[in-house]
Amino acid sequence: MITKQGSKGFKALIDGVRMKPLVWEAKTLLCEFHMEGGYGLPSHSHIYEQAGYLISGKLKFRIDNEWHDVVPGDSWCVPENVEHEVRVIEDSIAIEVFVPVREEYLPE
Repeated sequence: MITKQGSKGFKALIDGVRMKPLVWEAKTLLCEFHMEGGYGLPSHSHIYEQAGYLISGKLKFRIDNEWHDVVPGDSWCVPENVEHEVRVIEDSIAIEVFVPVREEYLPE
């Protein structure tokens, strides 16, 4: 699958956080996230392994009980079923991979 660049396909997940699925196959999903400063993702866990890369902005990212300052060029990996949360310090763009595919993130 090849996906061409474009701004269509973003959907709001929660206030201040939009996501667009980029490419996917049977076991892997690649997404682009746009996050507004002052917002974030509340503490949660899920069955997916989640790896990401920050393109721009600044985040505070908690994985399990450890907080991290995340700046452009930093990356992360969250194992399945591990509590994590994100505070968006400034407008940010990240790319993330989910394994297995998060069906609820796929286009309708």
